[in-house]
Amino acid sequence: MKAVVFAYHNVGVRCLKVLLARGVDVALVVTHEDNPSETIWFESVAALCREHGIPTVTPADPRSPELFERIKTLQPDFIFSFYYRHMLAPELLALAKHGAYNMHGSLLPKYRGRVPVNWAVLHGETETGATLHEMTAKPDAGAIIGQSAVPILPDDTAYEVFGKLTVAAEQTLWNALPDLLAGHAPKLPNELAKGSYFGGRTPEDGRIDWSQNAQNVYNLYRAVAPPYPGAFTQIGDRTFVIGKARLAATTPPDLPLGLAVVDNCVFGVCGDGLALRITELLVDGAPVSPSQLQQYLS
Repeated sequence: MKAVVFAYHNVGVRCLKVLLARGVDVALVVTHEDNPSETIWFESVAALCREHGIPTVTPADPRSPELFERIKTLQPDFIFSFYYRHMLAPELLALAKHGAYNMHGSLLPKYRGRVPVNWAVLHGETETGATLHEMTAKPDAGAIIGQSAVPILPDDTAYEVFGKLTVAAEQTLWNALPDLLAGHAPKLPNELAKGSYFGGRTPEDGRIDWSQNAQNVYNLYRAVAPPYPGAFTQIGDRTFVIGKARLAATTPPDLPLGLAVVDNCVFGVCGDGLALRITELLVDGAPVSPSQLQQYLS
């Protein structure tokens, strides 16, 4: 079986390795150029393709006529998308003789759309996973081929959950692929009414509203903790990013909302009177000590 694969990020690397291990002929991989303004903390699909001698292209727009014609010439049996960041046009999907399939980072139909891991952590979910599904014109709306669930523990950051999700994606594809290649994979309904669609997030979405309760602020920290841009607050013209934190077991009394220093410890005091105990606070990527923060607060 011949496949064209659209892939990026760790999920792209691991799922591409699964295809190769299962004997799929990967005729072409479409990936992204790394963005120099983005923190690249993940593995490289392009590097994996170089290692295996797989042809690779990085078009700015996957809707380009040149890419369409190249894929049409290849006559793929399957098209796969593994954390590729653009939607694929229906006419492109139709080139796959036996179907086009995407690996999504949630338990569909929940958290359709962009950055599903971050949204799940932000909303305090205790479980998420990976779903292999048919691609349609509407994002994350096609029939479900397979799913694997992973837990979200109370102190897990999105980065930690993404590591679990990558394994879940690998397992889901590994388990589903034999039936998919044989043409008798199950197709389960993707009941869209039981979930919601979420859009992308920007660094500004990490701004902390200290009037919220401590659990919500903590969930925000966990959802965007480094290597993501981070939950942040400002004092004057300085931006402080929370690098590491936990919910405080006890909160010193009579503290104003926001950052505070007590007994050489940094707290983030929230609207319900509870706080985060912040063990790493960053300015311009460099740690700030409690005594330094106290000077900014004075």
